[in-house]
Amino acid sequence: MAATAAPSPPAIATALSALLRRRKNGARFLRASQARCISSDANAEAASSRRGGHGGTRLEEAVPAGEGRSRIDAWISSRLGGGGVSRARVQASIRAGLVAVNGRPVSKVSHMVKGGDMVSCTVSELQPLRAEPEDIPLDIVYEDQHLLVVNKPAHMVVHPAPGNANGTLVNAILHHCKISTFTCLARNSTDDECPDSSDDDIDVFHVDQFTTGEVSSEVREALVRPGIVHRLDKGTSGLLVVAKDEHSHAQLAEQFKLHTIRRVYISLTCGAPNPNSGRIEVPIARDPNNRIRMIATPGSGHRYARHAASRYKVREVFAGGGSALVEWKLETGRTHQIRAHAKYLGIPLLGDETYGGTKSMALSLLRPRTSSRYHCDLSNLIAKIDRPCLHAALLGFKHPHSGKILEFSCPPPDDFTEVLNELRRVTPSDGQNGGSVAHISE
Repeated sequence: MAATAAPSPPAIATALSALLRRRKNGARFLRASQARCISSDANAEAASSRRGGHGGTRLEEAVPAGEGRSRIDAWISSRLGGGGVSRARVQASIRAGLVAVNGRPVSKVSHMVKGGDMVSCTVSELQPLRAEPEDIPLDIVYEDQHLLVVNKPAHMVVHPAPGNANGTLVNAILHHCKISTFTCLARNSTDDECPDSSDDDIDVFHVDQFTTGEVSSEVREALVRPGIVHRLDKGTSGLLVVAKDEHSHAQLAEQFKLHTIRRVYISLTCGAPNPNSGRIEVPIARDPNNRIRMIATPGSGHRYARHAASRYKVREVFAGGGSALVEWKLETGRTHQIRAHAKYLGIPLLGDETYGGTKSMALSLLRPRTSSRYHCDLSNLIAKIDRPCLHAALLGFKHPHSGKILEFSCPPPDDFTEVLNELRRVTPSDGQNGGSVAHISE
C-alpha cells in the first residue's frame, strides 16, 4: 500500500469508509514482501562498543535527615539519573537483589525510604532476552531502507517478554530484515504502580543498544524490542511503524512524545455514546481491584493517575443504539486508553471482556432492538468474538530522514468486518437507526 501526502479530513473519512466497504467486497491485504535488508556494519560496531552500559555502578548514601518518605526506585534514580542510569535500570537492579536499605536487601521497587536510612545499590548489567527470527508472514504496508509499516493481526503480541518469547511481531521482523536491537528493562506488571511506567501504546523510553552476544546474566527480566517505537495490545489489529536504525527510532519516538503522530482507530461498541462526538480528558491509572486492568479516574484521587485525552466520533449506529462504529483519535497514549475511556463512557468495546464488553452485555443490548428472526444469527456471531473489536486504521507521521509527511490506512480484518456487516444487516434500513459516515474531528 503506497504512502501518500496527508489528505484533508473529508478525504480521510472517505478513504476509511472505502476501506470498510472494501472488506465487504472481499478485497485482500497486501501480502508480505520477501525482500531482505541489511543494517550497516557501523550500527553493529556502535552497538558492540556500548555493551554493558552502566553495569556495576555503585551508590552508597544515607537519605538526608528530615527528608520525607520516598519510593526507593525514585530516590536512587534522583541520585543516579544524571549519570545516565534510567529508572527502569534501577528497578531491574532492585528486583535482582542488588539494593539494600540499612543492610537488608529489598526486592520491591515501591519500598519506601525515609530520612536516616542507609541505601546501597549496585546497578545491574543488561541481559537481553534472545529474540529468535521466525518465518511468520507479515502484512507489510510500506517499506524503505529506514522503516517499515506493518498491519499487525489480532492476537499477535508485539514484542517478546518473559514467558512469551516466540510468535511475536519482533520475531517476524527479525526474519524479514536485520535491524538494530533496542533493549530496555522490563517492568513487572504485578508490582505496585510506577508513575513513570511506559505507555502501552507509545514506546518512548531510554534505550540501551548492544549486541545480543555475551553479557551478564544478573538480570533476567529484559525485553528486546528491535525498532519498536509504539505498541498495540495483543487483541488490537492495525498499523505500526518499525524503525530500522537508531536515528529513525529516535526521531519517530520524539514525534510520539510530542503527539504529532496521526493515529485513528475504529471500534465496535456495546451501546452508542451520547453525544455522538466529544473529547474525553480523564486521567488513567491501574485499577486497584484488578492489576491487569486500567481505570479512568476523574479528579485527582489516584496517586499515580496519568493525564489521558481521547476524541471520539460515531460513524454509524446499529440496532437503535445497541451498538456503534466509533472512531477514536488519541492525544495521548496511555495503557489501554481507548478501552478505559470507552468503559468510562459506558460503551465498552464489543468483545472486551476485561472492560465489561461481554457477550451477554452485547446480546442484552441488541436482542430487544432487533427482529427475533436475527436473534439466532446474532448469538452465534457474538459467541465467536474472541478479542476487543478495535483496529488501528490510520497512521501518519513525518519520515525521519526525508521529512516527508506519510499517511497510511488499512481496512479491519475479517473478524471485525464480519461483525460489522451483521450489525448492518440487522439494522432497519429506514434511516432511523443507521448513521452516515462522519468526518474525523480536527
